[in-house]
This record gives sequence, structure tokens and C-alpha cells, in this order.
Amino acid sequence: MTDPLDGTVALVTGASSGIGAATARTLAGQGAAVVLVARRLGRLEALAAELGPGALAVEADLTDPAQAAAAVERAVLERGRLDIVINNAGLMLTGPVIDAPADEWQRMLAVNVEALLHVTRAAVPHLVAAAADSVRGTADLVNISSTAGRVARPGTAVYNLTKFGVNAFSEALRQELLAARVRVGVVEPGTVDTELASHLRDGVREAVAAQTASIELLRAHDVADAVAYMVTRDRRVAVNELLVRAAAQTW
Repeated sequence: MTDPLDGTVALVTGASSGIGAATARTLAGQGAAVVLVARRLGRLEALAAELGPGALAVEADLTDPAQAAAAVERAVLERGRLDIVINNAGLMLTGPVIDAPADEWQRMLAVNVEALLHVTRAAVPHLVAAAADSVRGTADLVNISSTAGRVARPGTAVYNLTKFGVNAFSEALRQELLAARVRVGVVEPGTVDTELASHLRDGVREAVAAQTASIELLRAHDVADAVAYMVTRDRRVAVNELLVRAAAQTW
């Protein structure tokens, strides 16, 4: 039997850890050749070695539009096509607005919004081409959003802004690309056990830990499973949005 993604090439951003690394493993397990993109080249190379000769490690700071475009072009040049893009790179720096450092806001906008836009701009023409000539008859763009893209809460205002924006952009782009058979979807994870919270500043990190202490957090592979479900559907099916919460999460 063939795997559902045999013959496809998938690019995953933020692939050096967490949801990105788990998604890369899951898509490779479904038959995709996976292009791993992030800033930490050593981690990418270790993961590429684990996944085998089909995997490609590409170091890039995706907040730089030139580096984002170069990463996409390298994927197409070295693997011949681009069928799936997972915009996973993200940053969560929460805390009350009144004392938030301005650079935290800028960093979240740069990673969560601008980097996603840079990769998408570079990738869409290749996805359209792949949908037109592939056996699957479709291509996929999946943006990793958050429950923060649906529910606004105190202390997460700018993170909410970025993730609400990702959801709105994804829906508009979905409608634009319908005729080209490029499916656009969002996966919205709740609380996940990754290193994302380690970037929080002192005080905020402890408050977040206390808030989630009684919850069995999602694992990165739980979110990766949701991504894989979206991109392995038959071309007649478009799963545009998946909300994946920890079972005990109320927000």
C-alpha cells in the first residue's frame, strides 16, 4: 500500500521543536518529503537525519522576506515541487498591556503575522502549480493559529490580535484559492506542552503555569495529528478549521 502523501513535498516552519517538529515527523510518516525550516540549524539537521534522505533542513529567519522567499525557492529547487505548507512558526509573549515591553509586541507581530505572510506569498504560486499537476488534485496551506484566535482574554491582547488576524487572513485566502484547488485551513490548539511558554518573562511565566497546573496539556503530536487529518483528506473534502483543546480546558 502507498502512504497518502507519497510523492508530495511539505514545508514546515518552526520545525526545530514542538508542534513543528511533531508535524514534520507525522507528515514524513504519511509519505511526504519534508522541508524543515527554522533558525536553529543544528536541531533541523538532527531531525532531518532522523526522518531520512527525503528531509531537507533549511535555516532561515522568516521575519526577513528575502530569507522566507529563499527558503521556499530552495524547497522547490531541491525537491522539485511544493504540495503542502504548514505555517507553524509562532511566538507567545503574554501579560497585561499596561507594563508589556514594546519589543514583545513587535516580535509577536513579526513572527506570528509577518513571517506567515512572507512564506505564504512565496509559496502560493507553487501550491497552485502543484494542485494543477498532482495525482491528489489538490494542495494545502495550513496555518497554526490558537484558541487565542477565537477567545480574547485579559493578558493576551496582542497575542489575540495576531491569532485573530491569522484566522481572518486564512479565511479570505481560502475563498481566493478555491478555484485553484488549494485548500487553506487553520488548526487552533489550546494549551500544549511545548517550549512556547519558556519565552515568557518572569512573573507572567509563573502565572500561566498556575493557570494550567490542573490541566493535562495537549502534546505536540496531538496537534500534528490534526494537521495530518486536514491534508490527507480526499480532494473533494476541505477541513477549513480544527479547534483542538486539552480535554479539561475551559477557555
